[in-house]
Amino acid sequence: MESRITLVGSINTLKETYQRLRVQGQTVADPSAFDWIDVPTEGAITLGQGSAASGAASFAALNRAIDLALESDPGRRAQAVVTAPIAKSAWKAAGHFYPGQTERLAERAGVADFGMIFGRSPHTRWVLRTLLATTHIPLAQVALTLTPALMSQKLGLLLRFLQKDCGLARPRVAIAGLNPHSGEQGQIGTEEQDWMLDWLQQARLQFSQAQLDGPIPPDTLWVAPGQAWFGSPGAATSGAAAPGAAAHRAADGHDAYLALYHDQGLIPVKLMAFDCAVNATLGLPFIRTSPDHGTAFEIAGKGTANASSMAAAIAWANALNKP
Repeated sequence: MESRITLVGSINTLKETYQRLRVQGQTVADPSAFDWIDVPTEGAITLGQGSAASGAASFAALNRAIDLALESDPGRRAQAVVTAPIAKSAWKAAGHFYPGQTERLAERAGVADFGMIFGRSPHTRWVLRTLLATTHIPLAQVALTLTPALMSQKLGLLLRFLQKDCGLARPRVAIAGLNPHSGEQGQIGTEEQDWMLDWLQQARLQFSQAQLDGPIPPDTLWVAPGQAWFGSPGAATSGAAAPGAAAHRAADGHDAYLALYHDQGLIPVKLMAFDCAVNATLGLPFIRTSPDHGTAFEIAGKGTANASSMAAAIAWANALNKP
């Protein structure tokens, strides 16, 4: 399915950057070739520097894109939103206090059950799907935030995505432990023994249509997906495996991974796929994808950024926008 892309943001900022790069002899796409919805900036913006003005501009652009996705007229409604990276500090400087774009998207859409998932390998046909149980919170708050109810909510969200959008009748999901060695029977942290094992037993009954493996020690959890991602000898070339397959085989990744906190899930994802990783927000009434990298202020406006992840985010949004 071919998509029609509309850019949302400041036309003047992009045109000025385009003209400057052209004068410098760089070959860049002419912004006039795209459909635009102009969101003018309210103050001076210096490329490569986060400020209250740039935070206000990115917040306004996101809200305008959400307006399009929530448009009541089907003929004018956007089918997907692909967001560029933001600087959270700039949002705060502009008076917008959100952990990230995902929370603003969920607020505007009126949903409480949402999450982020990451994936796509340029080396093989295998897909890495990782959902984070917690996202942008301090590490010290992770153990306090995780609860059986939260874990069930995130797991249910992930399984619905795997079954409805990925066509996996019996998905295989690997669930990370919280502590090193998954607590080693309470010797290195007690959360697994205190409630995670009991929760997992109940989850297997509640979600009997899925194979749930865990809690898998966080360090060894990523061995199989690493092999499947890079195409090691014998590695999987598909995101799915036969029902009943042995859990966590070195040559075969799971259909999805439930990581418990930000760095536990994103360090391995970015190590494997920094230039092509994509995140998608599950649970929204519209498709949302985004590159899985930051703002890279040090190269902003220089025309040297690697656009692979943005291209992948657009491609994934187009692929998810199916009848």
